[in-house]
Amino acid sequence: MDKDRIKGTVRQAEGTVKERVGKLTGNTSLEVEGKIEQAAGTLQKSFGKAKDALRKG
Repeated sequence: MDKDRIKGTVRQAEGTVKERVGKLTGNTSLEVEGKIEQAAGTLQKSFGKAKDALRKG
């Protein structure tokens, strides 16, 4: 398993926490930051999957 897949998953989780905290506290800035971090984590995870596929293929 590629390190980018792991880091991407962690980044997604951190983004989810930030988004929820932002919603609970009414902090839209933190909420948006969390959504952006989730998206970045998804991209990083996809990049790691592609690297794994290239290694196998």
